[in-house]
Amino acid sequence: MAAHGTPTPMTARKTGPLRGVADVPGDKSISHRALILGALSIGETAITGLLEGQDVLDTANAMAAFGADVSREDDGIWRVNGVGVGGFAEPDNVIDCGNAGTGVRLIMGAMATSGITATFTGDASLRSRPMGRITDPLALFGAQAFGRAGGRLPLTLVGAENPVPVRYRTPMASAQVKSAVLLAGLNTIGQTVVIEEKATRDHTERMLAGFGATITTELCNEGRVITLTGQPELRGRNIVVPRDPSSAAFPVCAALIVEGSDILVPNIGLNPTRAGLFTTLQEMGADLVFENPREEGGEPVADLHARFSPNLCGVDVPPERAASMIDEYPILAVVAANAQGVTRMQGIAELRVKESDRIDAMARGLAALGVTVAEDATSLTVHGCGASSVPGGATVATHLDHRIAMSFLCLGLASRSPVSVDDGGPVATSFPVFYTLMSNLGAQIARDNS
Repeated sequence: MAAHGTPTPMTARKTGPLRGVADVPGDKSISHRALILGALSIGETAITGLLEGQDVLDTANAMAAFGADVSREDDGIWRVNGVGVGGFAEPDNVIDCGNAGTGVRLIMGAMATSGITATFTGDASLRSRPMGRITDPLALFGAQAFGRAGGRLPLTLVGAENPVPVRYRTPMASAQVKSAVLLAGLNTIGQTVVIEEKATRDHTERMLAGFGATITTELCNEGRVITLTGQPELRGRNIVVPRDPSSAAFPVCAALIVEGSDILVPNIGLNPTRAGLFTTLQEMGADLVFENPREEGGEPVADLHARFSPNLCGVDVPPERAASMIDEYPILAVVAANAQGVTRMQGIAELRVKESDRIDAMARGLAALGVTVAEDATSLTVHGCGASSVPGGATVATHLDHRIAMSFLCLGLASRSPVSVDDGGPVATSFPVFYTLMSNLGAQIARDNS
């Protein structure tokens, strides 16, 4: 079943060269955070380039439910007039976050230290995902969570009336957990400290500083120690959202495996905590060129040229790189299937608690398409077939996961026989223009009307 309606079977067929400019949407992670911090600020935040996928739209609706004034202008600029730190109002209705794991977890953090109560739900995929990793640290502030077994949605969160600051070591490499704790610390007197052994994406830290919070990051024997001083007065600001590197990964990787391809992705975000995929692809021999490097909205960006790379080689992806490319392993597995040799992806247990169990979903899907794979609890190994040599010819289960759907559709563009997915509908949650963009580049992806 689709994330938001009737399943939409899709099929991708071997295509000619992909050519042109891939105007991918704005970064999803930054879009979520811009809306939430805009709602927690005083004055207006104007956001240009916001990703208008369903995940982000659900976060925008949630911020309105908590009392912020959120609107979209005809020119595409989103305006958020915030209520200030600690100013959230109690919502009248249940907050439906759809498929947005990032959205629901960050919103919980943002409201956990206000004396209000809110109930959260989502689609079937989101309701199956663990929330204890968020509600456990929020309980240290004084918040209380009441949900289904395993801390799953639907879940009611009762915010702390008199929150106390915490010092929290994240038990896993998760930017969502880190960000939820930092957002909870905003309305807490004193200093909230988060310690992470492995660096995760730092959009929250960058954006908090940009909105006026006092936040520092130090590297020490414990890892990265992030200290936030509570109860700042955040001020609205103008934000330009860079293009999402996780979305760009799909046309970029498709270009690498489809013969004769040459595409340009302008204004792509290159935050070093998000660039692990591009490092890995270059190690495999990918023809990637970064042009016009610059900074926008506190984030490094550049224009990326990607060209067909027929001599890709398998590599060992080190586990310490996982946090910087955690969402990109499914599409990396597709590239690995078109490489020579073996690609080993290690230290990726976090993939088992995403929108689906992505290790299992990729392993089963690749095997059905004729690729030799192996998996264990924390790794995925792909034995490459070589350029344009994946047999294909099967339908893959997406498990309501947008990245699984897009990955296998990209694989179908270079496989010997067509590749189908049981449901391409969830793609709209993160990349609403995926099908149009890929078609404009020359891809043959179509709805299955059979």
